[in-house]
Amino acid sequence: MNMRFARLGSFVVMLGLSAGAAVAVAQEPAPEEFKQVELTDQTVTAFIAAQKDFAPLANKLAEAGETPDAALTKELDDIAKKHGFASFIEFEDVGANITVVLDGLDRSTGNFTDPLEKMKKELEDIKADETIPPEDKKLAVDDLTKEIEISKPLQYKGNIDVVKKHVAEIEALIPEEAGESGPDEEGPPAP
Repeated sequence: MNMRFARLGSFVVMLGLSAGAAVAVAQEPAPEEFKQVELTDQTVTAFIAAQKDFAPLANKLAEAGETPDAALTKELDDIAKKHGFASFIEFEDVGANITVVLDGLDRSTGNFTDPLEKMKKELEDIKADETIPPEDKKLAVDDLTKEIEISKPLQYKGNIDVVKKHVAEIEALIPEEAGESGPDEEGPPAP
């Protein structure tokens, strides 16, 4: 459960609550605890609306790391419940699912490529790249292979259309320092 808080802390940071470590969730999720959920317009809208209430907690959440105290945990749950989520964990799962879709979404074409497929392509590109020093290549191949082994494809394909409807609102929450995933950039496997 502690990794869940750390992961969401990073996601909340990514959505504009703090400029530092803005893409941490996109690259270091806790796949073993990631729960894919079916998104709806209502859950995504509630997630976006909740950001303003979570903003004052960004520093506390970052400082707490993987172990928020009971008071902070209660505060997080209370905010999530205020916005219609059963708990902060449910809020976190919605955020992670949004992140997966954003990572696979090419903003210029609107096409979606499953992040797992993107990782497989990246692995093949790394293996074929003769300019990478052998030691670096081995580390990259090993790391990416492990990530691919624990990642799962997007379970709810309807999530793509739901996130597309709200992409402008979501991207407005992301600090400019984080940049945007372009068609060739990699991001989250399944958080």
